[in-house]
Amino acid sequence: MNKYILLLGILSASMLVSSQTLDRIVAVVDNDLILESELNAQVQFFILNNKVDPKTPGLKEQVLQSMINEKLIVAKAIEDSVTVSDDEVQQQLDAAIQSRVQQVGSEARLEEAYGMPLSRIKREYKDEMRRNLLAQRLQQQRFGTSQIGRFEVEEFYRTYKDSLPRVPEEVELAHILMKPRASDEAKMGTRERLQRLLDSIKAGSDFATIAKRYSEDPGSASRGGDLGLVRRGQFVKEFETAVFALGEGQVSGIVETLFGFHIIQLLERRGDAVRARHIILHVEQTKASDEAVIARLDSLRRRILSGENFAELARKYSENPENNLVGGNLGTFDLEQVSKDIYPLASTLKKGEISVPTRIPFGSAYAYHIVQMKNRTPAHTMTLETDYRKVEAIALNYKRTKDYQAWLDELKSRIFWQSRL
Repeated sequence: MNKYILLLGILSASMLVSSQTLDRIVAVVDNDLILESELNAQVQFFILNNKVDPKTPGLKEQVLQSMINEKLIVAKAIEDSVTVSDDEVQQQLDAAIQSRVQQVGSEARLEEAYGMPLSRIKREYKDEMRRNLLAQRLQQQRFGTSQIGRFEVEEFYRTYKDSLPRVPEEVELAHILMKPRASDEAKMGTRERLQRLLDSIKAGSDFATIAKRYSEDPGSASRGGDLGLVRRGQFVKEFETAVFALGEGQVSGIVETLFGFHIIQLLERRGDAVRARHIILHVEQTKASDEAVIARLDSLRRRILSGENFAELARKYSENPENNLVGGNLGTFDLEQVSKDIYPLASTLKKGEISVPTRIPFGSAYAYHIVQMKNRTPAHTMTLETDYRKVEAIALNYKRTKDYQAWLDELKSRIFWQSRL
């Protein structure tokens, strides 16, 4: 299970516990107990997360067994002196809570759902988070470096080839992205508007209130501009440089990025991660700006069709900081998993073809790009010759699952546990 889903589940499941549930012990593992209220909460979370029928036979027993397994692993981790630091626990707990805040809409709503202030939520679930991280750490130590040889892969394929899934149609894509250039007059007007907001904040106005009213970031404005806990390397360069130069509580000057103009306030620094909030104003684009960027992309397209290298031009001209250094490479995808913004192009382009300039959403604004179909692989039956890496991955997962189950059986034979369901 993805560790972030697991950590978030600690919080989500807890919200589903009815205050009228009569607790009884449904399982004992080593020196730990599982209460019926905890089980009911995890069952409800499993139902919501996996969209299963609540009346599925054996569902409650299945969830309880998973909870028992996790506690067995935690007991083994403690026995083996596996440790996690207080900072790791706090960072993961903060990240899980922030994800939950984003889901419910605000910290106030989260506090209402839990019936306690945020500070108490963190105290209540810190030990539970530590146990989950201990279990993950031990599993990573034991199975994270598992490998599989070619003979094992070939043997797995011979045994299970008739049961392997078909490989869906795949596409490998790259793009060159450019944003419309705003006029100097439009940029100056936007900067002046933001300066008035900054002056108001410096005069004592509440940052969060100003952000809610004026910020043009739909993802954070409703939360007072709060961006949550973010690690170094996830912001664009100009924003990151500014936010990591601030002291806690300090407000930046006006910062320009490719998304617009920002005011930033650092709320908290935790190791190599920061929690900040911002106010952003976008520079209004004009028809002339759009026409100019389309013309630039058309010129690059003609140069590529005349023989110039797509990747080299992407490294030089593309304005997507996430992939320009790798030649604009977007990756390889199942065709049906391509984002809805690119799908119309991916579904029609042939191998080697390059699209005309097309408008797409970019951040909280928009941009234009040209897309290259680097490779296109039709749907087909999986074989060792064409899909060795895919077969290898499935075989390795199968091996890890068998080894994990054998390990659990060993733990169950050595560590006391009992189900009372």
